[in-house]
Amino acid sequence: MLLQYSIYKGDEEIIVLTGDSLTPDMVEAIAAGRQKVSVEETLWKKLEEARSLVFELSGRGIPIYGCNTGVGWNKDKKVTKEFITGFNNSMLHSHAVGVGPYAPVEVVRAVMAVRLNGFLNLCTGISPGIVRMYQEFLNREIHPLMPVRGSVGQADIGNLSHIALAVTGEGCAEYHGEILPVSRILKQEGLKPAVPAEKDGLAMISSNALSAGWACLVLSRAEKILTAADVISCMSLEGFGGNTSQLRTEAAKKRKYEGQIETAKAMNGYLKGSFLYEADSSRPLQDPLCYRSTSQVHGAVRDALYYAEKELSIQINSSDDNPCLLQEERDITPSANFEPLAWVLPLEMLSIAFSHISKASCLRSIKLANPAFTRLTRNLSPQESVIAFSTIQKTFTALDAEIRSLANPVSMDTLPLAGEIEDRSTNAPLVVGRLEKILDDLCYILGIELMLAGQAMNLRKGKILGEVTGRGLAVLREKIPFYDKDDRVLTEDIEAVCEMIKEGTFLRKLNI
Repeated sequence: MLLQYSIYKGDEEIIVLTGDSLTPDMVEAIAAGRQKVSVEETLWKKLEEARSLVFELSGRGIPIYGCNTGVGWNKDKKVTKEFITGFNNSMLHSHAVGVGPYAPVEVVRAVMAVRLNGFLNLCTGISPGIVRMYQEFLNREIHPLMPVRGSVGQADIGNLSHIALAVTGEGCAEYHGEILPVSRILKQEGLKPAVPAEKDGLAMISSNALSAGWACLVLSRAEKILTAADVISCMSLEGFGGNTSQLRTEAAKKRKYEGQIETAKAMNGYLKGSFLYEADSSRPLQDPLCYRSTSQVHGAVRDALYYAEKELSIQINSSDDNPCLLQEERDITPSANFEPLAWVLPLEMLSIAFSHISKASCLRSIKLANPAFTRLTRNLSPQESVIAFSTIQKTFTALDAEIRSLANPVSMDTLPLAGEIEDRSTNAPLVVGRLEKILDDLCYILGIELMLAGQAMNLRKGKILGEVTGRGLAVLREKIPFYDKDDRVLTEDIEAVCEMIKEGTFLRKLNI
């Protein structure tokens, strides 16, 4: 089953790629929104010039890694001009070592968009015809089957080789809902397979495009889930009957963290008009920290998210090629620009950050079931004979434990490879995949909190709810009914509410 990514539609029907202006939102539009792409027209001449420079430097007999020499441990082996095509084909075949599962179509499109934009940095010297093929594959919706595992996160060569082989007419691809041989698809579309020449093979695969493209989609989901968490925590606060004093923007501004200020302002907006702003002498002066520090916690996560987006935006608009073509200097140099730690670390930080969202949500759900805090019924039961939300605590506790495990950093776990020359890596795809799994689990945890918050809000009969939180309760009730009279199986309710958060339906119905 393919993962579903929410669709962002840009203002333009065609996204023009320039090599230096791609954003994660644009990647999402190309990937999930199926928007077409074009290369900025003036770049075609520059691509030809870069290609000519590769031929010029190679013709002088200058050793060029992956062009007239082997790669990896075989970098000391020369490649003669007569064997160039065979060498490039051998490289693609020998490097196609990815293992399943296959990436969803959206991820494949994101990967191809990021790699295509990377070609436009003019540091690869790749054949312009291959650049056109990547553009054509995206626009004609030809999506090569690419396994997601097998990369150590120091250029995703074992995965990108599967896309490169498809460009040369080999392998299979998803094409308008069918899995077909690429050779058949190209014939049907009137396209000729690319024939890789000097440096083309390495240019297609020496990149972190899998990790970076996938990360663009995951960060887009993360932003939406964080916003949903803001709204749900506000509904939870109403169900809890808590304080709003901790959300005062005057106090938040004294802290000076932009994420906290932004979050506190948003939460006040969601709660506008709520009974919580009315004086209540029976309300405790301060709430438990899982409620009281929500804007601080969510704000810190928001700052971490913005940092990750900033670093990733740099990555998808810069060269991670080895070797790196320097047109102005008319030279080519070995490079370690494929080192992705600058943006892998923020992604790992974000995994830790979202584990805090998870823990706080679980703690709020536990508090909502406790009459000592809410002055409502035990487990939010509508009547004494109903057990209600008791055993569900085990569900979110188990999921939170899984998130805690997934939040552990893995970028340090490596082995020395390629004759012990490639002796470090980052596991970038694993980092991205673990963050995505955290978000999947978090949708369940937030969904359960939403269920409990809605039950508590309904039990507080006659209370005026916030403008957005009140609509949130109505959206919830469109999906699942109030827990009334008899106990019922909750698995279907949990799945329904989780899906609403995961697919973005909850926020869309609130016009957020």
